[in-house]
Amino acid sequence: MRPGVMNLGALPPLALYVHLPWCLKKCPYCDFNSHEQQGGLPEAAYLAALRADLEAALPFIWGRRIHSVFIGGGTPSLFSPEAIGELIADVRARLPLEPGCEITLEANPGTFERDRFRGYRQAGVTRLSIGVQSFNDDKLEAIGRVHDAAQAQAAVEEAKDSFETFNLDLMYALPGQTLAELREDVAQALSFAPPHLSIYHLTIEANTWFAKHPPVVPDDDTAFDMLDLITAETERAGLARYEVSAFAQRGHHCQHNLNYWQFGDYLGIGAGAHSKLSFPHRVVRQVRWREPQTYMAKAAEGQAISNDEEVKRDALAFEFMLNALRLRDGFELARFTERTGLPLSSIAKPLDEAQRRGFIGRDFARVWPTACGFDFLSDLQALFLSD
Repeated sequence: MRPGVMNLGALPPLALYVHLPWCLKKCPYCDFNSHEQQGGLPEAAYLAALRADLEAALPFIWGRRIHSVFIGGGTPSLFSPEAIGELIADVRARLPLEPGCEITLEANPGTFERDRFRGYRQAGVTRLSIGVQSFNDDKLEAIGRVHDAAQAQAAVEEAKDSFETFNLDLMYALPGQTLAELREDVAQALSFAPPHLSIYHLTIEANTWFAKHPPVVPDDDTAFDMLDLITAETERAGLARYEVSAFAQRGHHCQHNLNYWQFGDYLGIGAGAHSKLSFPHRVVRQVRWREPQTYMAKAAEGQAISNDEEVKRDALAFEFMLNALRLRDGFELARFTERTGLPLSSIAKPLDEAQRRGFIGRDFARVWPTACGFDFLSDLQALFLSD
């Protein structure tokens, strides 16, 4: 409650992110905190570290309810259904979850075993997010995935049988990918009638294998054509584009990601997990120790946090816009003030410039990106950087 850079009248919704950092193999495009599995997984030791981490974090969020839980990685589906069930029970024992709280687990087809997904459903997971990326064997090999097209199809079928809602992850602009190949991928994905589809442009991130050994990928014009194809085909299939990379049937939006995009709060536990937590007079970002063994040792000591810093006042508007402008419906003007503690006058000039360039539409209550704003989203967001 000590004085800070802002004054929030109410705290935003709070979500929980749990990071399970191990993978069978590190993908060449991946810059997430993931580590190749060496021998058996230390399930019991890691669950103990997560419990210690969560208990040490409770004073930061005391009295607040959890709106969604996301178990990400890495490849969380390397953990057994029994371990995931124990994790969810540990969370429920320590935090009040909203009724109907969405609990998502990321899963990869390369870890797929029949009835495994059903085991996760019985453990308390309500939503599965399947990292398919492509249904083309050549493209899967080109991006270093450990599964093939047949495993991807089997995993989606199992998800349909086990969950009322699930998400498929695809990527486009893959090495050597043609428009016709993307069309086949999208058609295959849509043939399963997924409630939710996330489709991401392959980007070459620093400190990845692809950054050191760049593959030949489609040029910008072809990538724009691919995005046009994606938006047209998903719309034809009844999936609405509600975020730059997310398409969903009515009632199947990802609540956890929506909280990010609406500048909600999230507590992140696990190796390398990030948190954004609001207090009446400040917004704080935290990071956990990245290396799994270090994280487990530090968590046992009650010292899981490696970095803890207050978000500067002049960075709040940009951080809000970095998220909110990804949404098709944009944001309510009142929410900007509610989540940042800043007056609307602080963004009046960049809003005027964004409207002049045709990047946004707005009325007395709301701001939203236009089709042009979606196409040039980075340029739109950059208008809100402080001088």
